[in-house]
Amino acid sequence: GYENGVLPNRPGIVNLQCDMDHPTQSMADLLHLKHEYGSLNKLKGKKLVMSWAYSPSYGKPLSVPQGIIALMSRFGMDIELAYPEGYELIPEIVEIARNNAKKSGGSFKISHSMQEAVKDADIVYPKSWAPFHIMQERTELLKKGDKDGLDKLEQKCLIENANFKDWEYNEEKMKLTKNGEALYMHCLPADISGVSCKEGEVDGKTFEKYRLKTYHEAGFKPYIIAAMMFTNQFKNPAKTLNKLLEEGKKRKGV
Repeated sequence: GYENGVLPNRPGIVNLQCDMDHPTQSMADLLHLKHEYGSLNKLKGKKLVMSWAYSPSYGKPLSVPQGIIALMSRFGMDIELAYPEGYELIPEIVEIARNNAKKSGGSFKISHSMQEAVKDADIVYPKSWAPFHIMQERTELLKKGDKDGLDKLEQKCLIENANFKDWEYNEEKMKLTKNGEALYMHCLPADISGVSCKEGEVDGKTFEKYRLKTYHEAGFKPYIIAAMMFTNQFKNPAKTLNKLLEEGKKRKGV
């Protein structure tokens, strides 16, 4: 390996997703916002709502909402995390977001109504996730190999989840956002009511309105991953990149 002189650098590790964070997704989302608003400085003062949304599947990861609130709170934005009571995220991540908001001159709050949260929002990110305490319980059952316990937990969660079908982002809620035109974001694939499921995270008309923008949002992820790999490959990535740009050489086969 590196210590024996076989490799020029220590191998880098890129976190493609874990239980706590989804850095490639949140960085791609940040790049999307930079392109939408012109610069990172222009994000200051923007209201971003990270909201839980209904999905027929109760067990979606917490990593996306946690990554969003932890990263976006560093840029002076007003972050509102909305979810039904009982659908909390990992407390340590929430505390990081709260502290980031204070340091950056933004704000961070938690609410329990999507309809109230989206009022005057500049950006809305409706996404389903499983409650943290359920994930903890599920982990313990998996460790024990308790299949019956897992089945009972799933049925319990599906029943609880069905109580919040009104947590759908739709045209009516979008009208409550700033000028009725808040930027809709999603990591994809979204659960679209009447399209991919009977009742879901977003209605068909709203998703269709922002379909191309969500595709652009998703399109940034390969570049984010490539950038992370690039920074791991060279001791001075900025210098190396500038040199490549100055040389202007085409890639082989292009």
